Amino acid sequence: MRNSFISHASTATVVFLLLLLSTTCKAHLSSTFYDQNCPNGLSTIRNAIRTAVSRERRMAASLIRLHFHDCFVQGCDASILLEDGERNALQNKGSARGYEVIDSAKAQVEKICPGVVSCADILAVAARDASVAVGGPSWSVKLGRRDSTTASSSLAEQELPRFTDGLDSLISRFATKGLSARDMVALSGSHTLGQAQCSSFRGRIYNNASDIDVGFASTRKRRCPATTGKPGDSNLAPLDLVTPNSFDNNYFKNLLRKKGLLQSDQILFSGGSTDSIVSEYSRSPATFKSDFASAMIKMGDIGPLTGSAGQIRRICSAIN
Repeated sequence: MRNSFISHASTATVVFLLLLLSTTCKAHLSSTFYDQNCPNGLSTIRNAIRTAVSRERRMAASLIRLHFHDCFVQGCDASILLEDGERNALQNKGSARGYEVIDSAKAQVEKICPGVVSCADILAVAARDASVAVGGPSWSVKLGRRDSTTASSSLAEQELPRFTDGLDSLISRFATKGLSARDMVALSGSHTLGQAQCSSFRGRIYNNASDIDVGFASTRKRRCPATTGKPGDSNLAPLDLVTPNSFDNNYFKNLLRKKGLLQSDQILFSGGSTDSIVSEYSRSPATFKSDFASAMIKMGDIGPLTGSAGQIRRICSAIN
């Protein structure tokens, strides 16, 4: 009996020590992660992003989208930056952009703190700085992520939302990442910035449905042919027709007027469960910006690699 007790006690002690070791070794994300080993890292990234956005305002939307598409596949691990992986997924190929901006920011950080700041963290900081650069909210970015050594185009096609998704599908996709329907609507509000290719909204403007403003559809048809394979397939249109280069709540006002460019935009205000959220954001830009910042922080917590997992890439497009 005594030996049995000792055996159980010893087992419990070993389990406790293993759990303690695991907890101790696992790094936690913190906004002060680089304060000691790379104190000028964040300001270096900020300057790089400001420069890029000042050259092309659309880049702000591209950088926010890049971080979003990274986090939704394998977590926020910079896997989208690796060549011949997620970049080739249907939702990314030919539309995801801003890679060279992240590469430039990384190169500048490497000069002052070699091998310290991860590409995953640079993506997260770049999204915040891009938002600020065009009048959007700021938020405290938690840091300490490490970079993935793998990337999968098939997984990206499975995990990333599509512009044809219905409301239930969108809510479900976000829920699997720990994000609520309200988070989903707030994050969709990033479409207050940027542009989309004709191929992504052709079906919406030519289907003669009741959920699209006739005049709006007519205007978009001018630069978007009805059939594929013709000149104009890659023509761009602003996701927010009013202020496409400023972070505001006009995107939601457009939805109330049936002027959402993508099907996955307009579905947020189509008689469903998210109508009230869209209406609220259309009335209160402050509420939208606050919720957007909170949702970006939550999204940044999706599946980060920490501790000894992954690596710190010296070049973001390739593993060391």
